[in-house]
Amino acid sequence: NGLLLMLLAMLAAPLIDIFAKLATGTTSPTMITAARFFFQAIFMLPIIVWNGLWRSFSWRMSFYHAVRAAIITLSMICFVATLAVMPVADAIAIFFVEPIILTILASVVLGETIGWRRYTACATGFVGAMIVIRPSFQELGLVSLLPVITAFCVAIFALMTRALAPRENPWVMQFQMSLWGVPICGLLLLFGDWTGVGFLAPSVPDPAVLLWLVGVGFFAALSGILAVYAYRVAPALVLAPVQDFGVRAGSGFGGS
Repeated sequence: NGLLLMLLAMLAAPLIDIFAKLATGTTSPTMITAARFFFQAIFMLPIIVWNGLWRSFSWRMSFYHAVRAAIITLSMICFVATLAVMPVADAIAIFFVEPIILTILASVVLGETIGWRRYTACATGFVGAMIVIRPSFQELGLVSLLPVITAFCVAIFALMTRALAPRENPWVMQFQMSLWGVPICGLLLLFGDWTGVGFLAPSVPDPAVLLWLVGVGFFAALSGILAVYAYRVAPALVLAPVQDFGVRAGSGFGGS
């Protein structure tokens, strides 16, 4: 059941946010994102090898996984940067626009039908998000818009996942995305080290932070796999309300 799988994914996703928030005190958003991909790949590697799933890797499909990795990297860097200066509840409230964006894009890109009830719900949710954004914008400026960028990225990521899910094994999809995510983040970290840009800077985590980064990777893997299985059996529009629940509980950066 696609709804149940997505519900489980959304229940696991907030733990990504919690561990990421714990790490923001001493670790840059890019470093946290790189750790997410690295540990996600480590946790999935035994299953990929044991089941021989690596034999189904395709260079042609890897391009799409590289794009997915780049999109989720941007989304997580933006969201973790927000967590460093904004309460988690406020950041998630702004991120609430993600199911709205996903619903509209699913109609435009995938041709899924949207009724007037969904349009009404989208309009209501958008107004609610604007109510939260206004005071945050007055206090923090453009930083308050970073969760909106995250929302757009996660919505596009979800559409790509929905399009690719019927064609590829969920474990292969998540693992290849992680393989691409590590070098993408690595290049950003090198650039951050060279330029001194704080949110791109690399660092050596202490034991406590390392544990939090491992948690980010583990729950990203768990949530991402469940979400891909959900998209294999249910349309994006059907799953959007469950993602709405996930947004209320905690974004999980899309749970991927």
